[in-house]
Amino acid sequence: MFNFDFNKTFWIYEPKKYEFKNNIIKIATEPNTDFWQRTYYGFRNDNAPALLFKTDEKYFSFTIKTDFNSKNQFDQCGVIIYQNSDNWFKASIEYENEEYQRLGSVVTNNGFSDWATTDIAGNIKSMYYRLSRRESDFCIENSLDGKSFKQMRIFHLFEGDKEVNFGVYACSPSDSSFNAIFSEISVSECLWVEHKNS
Repeated sequence: MFNFDFNKTFWIYEPKKYEFKNNIIKIATEPNTDFWQRTYYGFRNDNAPALLFKTDEKYFSFTIKTDFNSKNQFDQCGVIIYQNSDNWFKASIEYENEEYQRLGSVVTNNGFSDWATTDIAGNIKSMYYRLSRRESDFCIENSLDGKSFKQMRIFHLFEGDKEVNFGVYACSPSDSSFNAIFSEISVSECLWVEHKNS
């Protein structure tokens, strides 16, 4: 197994304002930043900051806590796998209004994104995520307390069978900015239990 070593991380689209301190990452998002490819909306956005770690380990789980003061539509922060502009994954809470937000995830394979969501209360400003890998298949889970995790989805990445780049991201697709804080970062053996056919 390996550690999430900050000295070995790298940025794509490095933000102007960020901070590393005591294994905590703080990112101030910049306006008009996002990841999305083609589907439904037609546009292609590929300019959000992501702090990534590279590994060829086939089985692991990556867990983080996010805290955020999002306030404009689509403000978001969470976990990401980024292979290239046409093949990636992200999970986050996207702000809608004071009443509700969208807890969801996007899987992009071969240049086309999907978006799976469920509505949650607008006053939730903290969330844990656990991303697990089994070769080129992945599971994303979420938790309010960091102890009891619920499955959001299982997915496949066509370009996720070898080395993967994973980590955290934060962005503001509209004319907005907010502070995203990532803490309690850990990498462990794969906690996604292997499925065995009977």
